[in-house]
Amino acid sequence: MPMKFVSWNVNGLRACLKKGFLDFYRQEAPDFCCLQETKMEQGQADVGLNEGVLEFWNSAEKKGYSGTAVFTPHQPVAVAYGMDKDRHDHEGRLITLEYEGFYLVCCYTPNSQDGLKRLDYRMEWEDDLRDYLMSLDRHKPVVYCGDLNVAHREIDLKNPKTNRNNAGFTDQEREKMTCLLSSGFTDSFRYLYPDTEGIYSWWSYRFNARKNNAGWRIDYFIVSDRLRDKIKRAEILTTVEGSDHCPVLLELDI
Repeated sequence: MPMKFVSWNVNGLRACLKKGFLDFYRQEAPDFCCLQETKMEQGQADVGLNEGVLEFWNSAEKKGYSGTAVFTPHQPVAVAYGMDKDRHDHEGRLITLEYEGFYLVCCYTPNSQDGLKRLDYRMEWEDDLRDYLMSLDRHKPVVYCGDLNVAHREIDLKNPKTNRNNAGFTDQEREKMTCLLSSGFTDSFRYLYPDTEGIYSWWSYRFNARKNNAGWRIDYFIVSDRLRDKIKRAEILTTVEGSDHCPVLLELDI
């Protein structure tokens, strides 16, 4: 039986709970549900998950900001919050669950922001995260997912020309993704759909962007190269609403 993984930037879980999150969760019934931008701490809302589902939360020190969570019925061997580097570990951006056969890493990558004022920090994050993923990969294969805040190629956003060098589509951010993928990792969606255009995971709330499908593909499942022949499905669930992002899905024979 393949395992089903879902990743979703919910843009505030308390808000998303009022917009059908639980219906989606129960319908999909994933083995692993990885969330980004939870904007809450555990216990601030009754999530109402099924009995036996474990919750792992990494919340930012700043209230109502950033944050990640993973919901799963599968007990991990070990759990790590952050990447054990103080400069990266105050915003609740990373959770790693270790299992017998793989690591699961849920990530909310820092946005470079308007005017690229966090781009230098973002570059440090990318280098340190790649080192971290490669150190895990030396022990067992990795399933790395989340809102990675980059559209890697021109086909990953509707308007590449006008967005060149905006946050999420700078040459530097795109190069860091290329570097990661050349370090032993595979973008699961592009592995199955190398040339598919017009499928995105995030749309601005402005300008009727979602209605016009003026979107960006910035949410990913990236797996160790040695897992890629185990990919059964890699989908972007564009019809699911509740956030400015939609969920992405991976089924893996693992």
